[in-house]
Amino acid sequence: MMEQVQEVIESLRPALQSDGGDVELVSFVAGIVTLHLTGACSGCPMSTMTLKMGIERALKQSVPEVIDVIAV
Repeated sequence: MMEQVQEVIESLRPALQSDGGDVELVSFVAGIVTLHLTGACSGCPMSTMTLKMGIERALKQSVPEVIDVIAV
């Protein structure tokens, strides 16, 4: 499952990088994906929207075991 989560993140990475940001997978434990937003994403006021409506949605569609996505 960790590989599936990483594949989804890799597919989203170009879109984040095009806006000057990036994302790193920290962990995937008990259905909770922990990510670290970097670059422009770390201080962006829209980062919560990107996290929940973009990354979380894509992860839940591709990996049904994902319950929640949080940023650290």
